[in-house]
Amino acid sequence: MPPRRHPTVSLSYEERASLPNISPVAAFLLRLISTKHTNLCVSADVTSTTELLQLAEEVGDSICLLKTHADIIQDFGDRTIKGLGDVAKRRKFLVFEDRKFGDIGSTVQKQYTAGPLGIVKWAAITNAHIFPGPAIVTALEQAAKSAIAAYNTRVETEISAGTPQPSSASESDDEDSSPDASDADDDPTAWPAERQGRKPSVVSVSTTISTKTEAISPQPTPRSPDLGTESMEAALERLGPPPFLRALLLLAEMSSEGNLLTGAYTEQCVAIARQHRDFVMGFIAQRSLNVEKGDNFITMTPGVSLPPPGQEGKKMGDGLGQQYNTPRKVVLEMGCDVIIVGRGILNAPDRRRAAERYRKEGWAAYEERIRARR
Repeated sequence: MPPRRHPTVSLSYEERASLPNISPVAAFLLRLISTKHTNLCVSADVTSTTELLQLAEEVGDSICLLKTHADIIQDFGDRTIKGLGDVAKRRKFLVFEDRKFGDIGSTVQKQYTAGPLGIVKWAAITNAHIFPGPAIVTALEQAAKSAIAAYNTRVETEISAGTPQPSSASESDDEDSSPDASDADDDPTAWPAERQGRKPSVVSVSTTISTKTEAISPQPTPRSPDLGTESMEAALERLGPPPFLRALLLLAEMSSEGNLLTGAYTEQCVAIARQHRDFVMGFIAQRSLNVEKGDNFITMTPGVSLPPPGQEGKKMGDGLGQQYNTPRKVVLEMGCDVIIVGRGILNAPDRRRAAERYRKEGWAAYEERIRARR
């Protein structure tokens, strides 16, 4: 039987983006999904920058999110960050770093903002366990706000000075971003693509501030390409850049057999999320967890796969505890919002075609879910 859930899952992505009490990043993602007609996230489980960027190019037009594991990329660095940011900007998707934070507050702040990964600089979305307690959410939220506020403050100071710096962009961006994030903004190539590749000048900084202000303001609801003459490209252009903010997913459930993220643990995840709606955008879970009035969290679900043609109905698994569900079951029956697909696309002979197959299946399941309310 489908889980008990609040009627928000019967609303369209576009309608939900306009509801109150939703993370700005979540609202933008819902509008992006609605405009691009894709609820697909590809899990980029690759081990080199070249593989990552190639995959992003191949599947970028079919996805709303690319999920990364930066710590398995052997040559991770500025080239990875800038390249990924460039592809995400051109192909119109967000980056989700699947970090799965799970430590005390001061440690996760450093893991989030500093070190060789510097996740806060380039990933709009990350995730965390709540077994260390609710303070992990507070710590990550504070770190994200401090890093971005410090970056914005520095840019405003440069405008006030009004004098272009002759030195390189990296030399002007080496200040401390927060007491907990000494390396959060030391390299401008690590910030979003629209803030990279510019010579330091009053004009370029002014453009940057304009972008930030527009992105943080409420975005206009895009018209579905099916409902008018506007092309998808024009609608995406009108959607504008993503907000220069960060958001968190909580790991409420997992798809591996015998996992312990069940029952009271899942309920506690939801309770903590309700206390941090501006930062916690949703969950990694196997079903919608929107059950109370005001709940409008995005549920992203891993372990999604389609059987090869001719093998429909066959139970799927990998022999290592992973259990798979189809897009239709996850989106239509369980009320989830974003399907996360890894090996079903990564191992395909034509990954571009495979991603488009999953996109169509996930979108068809969503449209059937919406039609069911009428």
